[in-house]
Formats: sequence, C-alpha cells, structure tokens
Amino acid sequence: MTPPAPALIQLTSSLLGVASSWALVTLGVAHIGFGIVKYRAPLRDGVVAGFVGRFSEPEMRRTAFWFVLFGLPLLLAGHLAVRAAGRADNDLLGLVGGYVFATSLIGVAAFPRSPFPASLIVSVLLILAGHGF
Repeated sequence: MTPPAPALIQLTSSLLGVASSWALVTLGVAHIGFGIVKYRAPLRDGVVAGFVGRFSEPEMRRTAFWFVLFGLPLLLAGHLAVRAAGRADNDLLGLVGGYVFATSLIGVAAFPRSPFPASLIVSVLLILAGHGF
C-alpha cells in the first residue's frame, strides 16, 4: 500500500512570489530592449569599429555598453527568483529581493529621477514573498 501524498507540501511560492519574480525578469528584458533602442547608434558604431576594445571611448559608447549589459544580471536574478518561486524556496526569494533592494536603493540615491524605483518596488515584493506573503 502506498502512503497518501502529503497535502501540506507547498509546490510553488505564493502568487506574490511568482508575480514579482516574473516582474524582475521583465525589468531585465526591458532594460536590454530599451538600451538597444535608445543607444542603437553608439552600439552599432562600436560593433562596426571592431567591437573588441571599442566601447571605452567615446563616453556614449561606454554608457550604452554598460546600460545594456546591466540588463543581464537583472535577467539572471529574475530567472533565479522564478526558479525559487517554482520550488517554494522563500528563503532564496528573500535573498534575491534583498540584493535587488540594496542595488535599487543605491540606484535611487544616485539617480533619483530614474526608473530605479520600479526595481525597488519589485524587490520589496520579493522580500515579502520570501517571508511567506
């Protein structure tokens, strides 16, 4: 006779955990997409110039490169959070939320009139999900 399946095992995180995780993925995709559109000319110029070593100058190329590249860690953090939410790993959701919160808080302080408040909100939601909300 097989034992009954445990009814109390939570297979996924809360709706808040799942939604905020995908919101972080969306921020990463949006950061990359917006950067490619906004900085299309300097990115193209760096590629046409040979790519390797061609993004340190002028300043606009460097800004374009780092803006687009920053979207990748956002995407990674988002995918990590999605995976954590899918396994009801609330500790990991809270950890990701904490790191995104710290980064966002520094970003808001450095650039008050920027989209950083969006990631600050998402990070708070991840932290709440990490605490079981």
